[in-house]
Amino acid sequence: MSSTILVVEDEPAIAELIAVNLSFAGHKVLRAMDALQARTLVTAELPDLVLLDWMLPGKSGIQFAAELRSDDRTRNVPIIMLTARTEEQDKVDGLEAGADDYITKPFSPKELLARIKAVLRRRAPQLTDDTVEVSGLKLDPVTHRITGHDKVLDMGPTEFRLLHFFMTHTERVHSRTQLLDQVWGDHVFVEERTVDVHIRRLRQALTLSGHDNLIETVRGAGYRFSATQTSSVGSY
Repeated sequence: MSSTILVVEDEPAIAELIAVNLSFAGHKVLRAMDALQARTLVTAELPDLVLLDWMLPGKSGIQFAAELRSDDRTRNVPIIMLTARTEEQDKVDGLEAGADDYITKPFSPKELLARIKAVLRRRAPQLTDDTVEVSGLKLDPVTHRITGHDKVLDMGPTEFRLLHFFMTHTERVHSRTQLLDQVWGDHVFVEERTVDVHIRRLRQALTLSGHDNLIETVRGAGYRFSATQTSSVGSY
């Protein structure tokens, strides 16, 4: 599944090689040569993952990683550090600064894509192509097919993304703001009540297989997708 990846690398040849391979793999690529440019891009559009070089002009990659982790908006964005450093302590420093993985140069494009996929599967499973199944409800991101107890379910693209996010983050309460950021994107400005409309449509689409009761309204907090929910719940 396509993801938006921010590449922060000051060596043009390496940045170009990474960008070409990521684009070929279907990802949208944002490029920055230093932390200042990267911050501007992140402000405009929150990436799904950051590839961050350790040695950058001005603010180092380690400092920028710590900055991203201290900001509520970027705290959960996966970070992979790129560096020529090979010492174990360097790796520890990178991970302690907030990096999710660490790749030493030189690396092959194949290895990089595999690391990206692994980090996304762990940190942002809704961005992968893995089939998800919960309580007899099955969603295939590749074919965009959804079945519930072997019944084919039909729904719009927004409801599909919403369900995919719910199914990969079960039993957690998500506020409307969080759902807007994760499903619509934090650079898209729509009213929070838009979430309620699409939740209602999603429940209607799941009625055919009896899975509509998996979406629980948590009054005053948001919504939860619960695989253990057995009774019908209210909706807005």
